[in-house]
Amino acid sequence: MRYAARRRLAVISFVAPALLGITIFFVYPLVASVFLSFTKFDLLNTPRWVGFDNYAYMFEDASLRKAAYNTAWLVAVMVPAKVVGALLTGFLLTKYRKASGFYRTIFYLPYLAPPVAATIAFVALFKPGTGPVNAILESVGIDGPLWFNDPDLSKPSLTLLLLWGMGDLVVIFLAAMLDVPTALYEAAELDGANAWHKVRHITLPTISPVILFAVITTTIATLQYFTQAAVAASVASDQATTGGGISSTFGYPQESTFTYPLWLYVVGFRYGAMGYANALAVVLFLVAFSVTVILLRRNKAFLGGAS
Repeated sequence: MRYAARRRLAVISFVAPALLGITIFFVYPLVASVFLSFTKFDLLNTPRWVGFDNYAYMFEDASLRKAAYNTAWLVAVMVPAKVVGALLTGFLLTKYRKASGFYRTIFYLPYLAPPVAATIAFVALFKPGTGPVNAILESVGIDGPLWFNDPDLSKPSLTLLLLWGMGDLVVIFLAAMLDVPTALYEAAELDGANAWHKVRHITLPTISPVILFAVITTTIATLQYFTQAAVAASVASDQATTGGGISSTFGYPQESTFTYPLWLYVVGFRYGAMGYANALAVVLFLVAFSVTVILLRRNKAFLGGAS
């Protein structure tokens, strides 16, 4: 019994730092956010209990509906675009063995750029009138669109920015593809399988856990899409004031890039409605958690079986 007690004590001592960190930096903030979401709070006065008023107001909040729509659009488009784009790029890199290290570096480098600097540079490239992208299009007789200055193209332009920085998933998919046993491909060739059959029945099922991981992490990151949307709107409007405080350019043009996290930020730090902001944060957490649970429960779809 003494030996078992010592073993338990040793295990607890090893996991104690991790448990302490999780409690301080995750559990406590989560519990505090849930509590404050039921209060009226402005950081200056004592929180006042208001029950479900903050949650009820969400159904009347027109700005929230717009922000939720924009975020849902980004999730529906960005996540498949990034995952499929990274998959196709990974396939291409596995085929070109020569100078593969060079191409891997080229595709991974944009991901290493700081988000703010990368967004500023990307918006400058697509700037109407001065950007080189439209200049190239005009040289071949094509009138370049407004890109980030067009409310109909601003979200697709953000998607292009995301695809430009998809190097993290490319490297992950490439490593997974190179880890597929070559014996499986050789056996498939003996059975008369073509390239598509090998991809469909060997590569994709084998790397399906990696695909599931990529879908979940990309979805969570897109639900929290903040920096690129804020900086792109600020630069496109020629009023780069985001770093100086509350920017009036959030959502430019015409609130087309106004995401859910941006509205949460404005509610909390422009209007000082910390109770309502915490309610928005709790809802965002619940949505991300629910999406993750749904994807994990339906992982058979990623494993090539029936759901």
